[in-house]
Amino acid sequence: MYEGVVQDLIDELGRLPGIGPKSAQRIAFHLLQAEETDVRRLADVLVQVKARVKFCSICFNVSEEETCRICRDPRRDPTVLCVVEEYKDVVAVERTREFKGRYHVLGGAISPIDGIGPDQLRIRELMTRLGDGTVTELILATDPNLEGEATATYLTRLLKDFDLTVTRLASGLPVGGDLEYADEVTLGRALAGRRSAR
Repeated sequence: MYEGVVQDLIDELGRLPGIGPKSAQRIAFHLLQAEETDVRRLADVLVQVKARVKFCSICFNVSEEETCRICRDPRRDPTVLCVVEEYKDVVAVERTREFKGRYHVLGGAISPIDGIGPDQLRIRELMTRLGDGTVTELILATDPNLEGEATATYLTRLLKDFDLTVTRLASGLPVGGDLEYADEVTLGRALAGRRSAR
């Protein structure tokens, strides 16, 4: 619709999740009207994020160091592990201030339609973490939708011979919803009232 680099900008913005064609156009024109220093600051931050941010070598949360601040925190309970789909879910659970354990980020959920099976997730790394016997409770905090339930069911079956308590978040979260959009009270109650997954 537009010429050259303006259309390229709109196209690139439109590739971002949750950004449709109209939003992409609105953001592009906002950037065109913004001060050059503001646009350069945004561009610099984007370049820095790609250069400096990596995944924690233990839990796979985002971090600027080899391990994230949660894995480095000695006050966190190493016996309780909360398994989430994405690193944004770590932020959602942390906002509740109810959970004092550690995390494991799977990197998605089982979704045969999208070609995502257990081998595409960090399940092997989870099993390695559980191997030393430190973890006594595993909280399956996957999204309460079809993919999240399939992932939780798969993990529950996989862990049936392990000597640990496997729990699932309690009701209170809407079915078909995502953890990142749940408010703190609802997610806090779901954590406090979690139930056995077996």
